[in-house]
Amino acid sequence: MPRPGDRPAANIHSTRSAVLASHGMIATSQPLASAAGLRVLQEGGNAIDAAVTAAAVLAVVEPSMTGIGGDLFAIVYDAKTKTLRALNASGRSAYAATPAEFARRKETRMPSTGVLTVTVPGVVEGWSELLSKYGTLPMSRVVAPAIEYAKNGYPVSEIISGQWKSSERKLASDPVTAATFLPNGHAPAPGEIFANPKLAATLELVGKGGRDAFYKGSIARAIVADMKKRDGLLDERDFAEHKADWIDPISTTYRGFDVYELPPNTQGFAVLEMLNILEGFDLKSMGHNSPEYLHALIEAKRIAFADRAAYLADPSFVPPTVLKTLISKEYAAARRKEIDPQHAAESYKPGTMTGVPSTGVIAEAEQNFTGRDRGDTIYMTAADGQGNFISLIQSLFSDFGSGVVAGDTGILLHNRGAGFVLTPGSPDQIGPHKRPLHTLIPAFVMKDGRPWLSFGVMGGDHQAQGHTQVLVNMIDFGMNVQEAGEAARINHGANGVQVESAVPQAVRAALIQRGHKVTQSVGAYGGYQGIMLDQRTGVLMGGSDVRKDGLAIGW
Repeated sequence: MPRPGDRPAANIHSTRSAVLASHGMIATSQPLASAAGLRVLQEGGNAIDAAVTAAAVLAVVEPSMTGIGGDLFAIVYDAKTKTLRALNASGRSAYAATPAEFARRKETRMPSTGVLTVTVPGVVEGWSELLSKYGTLPMSRVVAPAIEYAKNGYPVSEIISGQWKSSERKLASDPVTAATFLPNGHAPAPGEIFANPKLAATLELVGKGGRDAFYKGSIARAIVADMKKRDGLLDERDFAEHKADWIDPISTTYRGFDVYELPPNTQGFAVLEMLNILEGFDLKSMGHNSPEYLHALIEAKRIAFADRAAYLADPSFVPPTVLKTLISKEYAAARRKEIDPQHAAESYKPGTMTGVPSTGVIAEAEQNFTGRDRGDTIYMTAADGQGNFISLIQSLFSDFGSGVVAGDTGILLHNRGAGFVLTPGSPDQIGPHKRPLHTLIPAFVMKDGRPWLSFGVMGGDHQAQGHTQVLVNMIDFGMNVQEAGEAARINHGANGVQVESAVPQAVRAALIQRGHKVTQSVGAYGGYQGIMLDQRTGVLMGGSDVRKDGLAIGW
């Protein structure tokens, strides 16, 4: 394509160029968080210190998307040992969250908000584990900028203000939540200063007492007391027994690149399955966002998500052989044969596996879950001059989570329990001390045994689709780290295929001719951040999504 003459970036897919630096870089969805992380890097902290600092700031300044009442996942590349490790810091359900208890309460479908959707928040445990294993700074230092913004306030940006405004009804439905997040009875306007002094006090306790202050101290007691007052299910044992798990990421190869994602209870295998299926098509010859490419992408997604509906749950409830099969090349080759290049399939069934329920049970479970997640999440990544990388994602699940602020803590609790289903026989059925189906996925890519790309795309069900599109943009279509995340994306969901405005009308018509239901998106899809390493020069290259208030910055 010809180089555009009316914009500084050298490609029609981007409005800005990639950010280049040698000593360190951070990319987040909010400039205040990026700036806080950059200061840590410049003052001698490493990538993990910078990331946790930025994540804490985001937990204050982007409250519709994240907070210490939510969950966290991460992938860390340790330069000293040249190893990748993944952290699952997602919380579990209450021990009291039994199917019988939900039946007693006459719940026929898992609620989408409120106290019954609150699982133990995993964020603070995640920060603690990251710092203790790979960081160099104490918790008190990394939460200090977040405390300052919570105590003294910060100017609310346009995008965040708009998200806040769209959630006013939800926030107003609870008096404590409304008092905290609707000052003067409304969402803050762009440029208005917002503070959360009660959250500042809670963060100060975390800074002084670490993770135990949250899970075994006064914070846990305050949250549990509030839950009991609201007839919730969490108790002090649920908090005291919470722990994050260091695990091995799962991976596949895609055209010579090693792509790493997180295993269940989150949806990383869907990315790997989609890539394995797409590897059998000559996408480069099809062209970026052509009807042929998008049709293959959509059908690969539909197959992977049929499997996601069947097999994504707490891994204790799905045989490990299932995951191994789902991310294998042989399985992808068999599923690829189901795709008709000219026609959209009416439906795809999940692959048949031993030791799991019938597809009839699965279909009902997926129907109960579909459409719950609007993708209210932050993704961020950081790298330092020593060669360390971190890919981190943190979330409240839905906009402002459960809608419940716990007592005087200032903490907005997530609604990750909405990821469970009540369908008997489903591996994701609600149960005691169990992790729900999760959508959060950080990602990492290696090339020739060395780091190549740390990236992610927040956005609920879009995350697996966004990861796949970004990687295909880079590997098949040759885009750089900024272009790949900024280029127009599509999203397949319960209502068909939504396309962003830059997807040409002729492409939409061709997809409709193949049998797809196509509509133009009423908003943008996902929020991308990425850091790529130029393996020849050692230069870090950062990209940040214009769909968010994002900022990639280095030094």
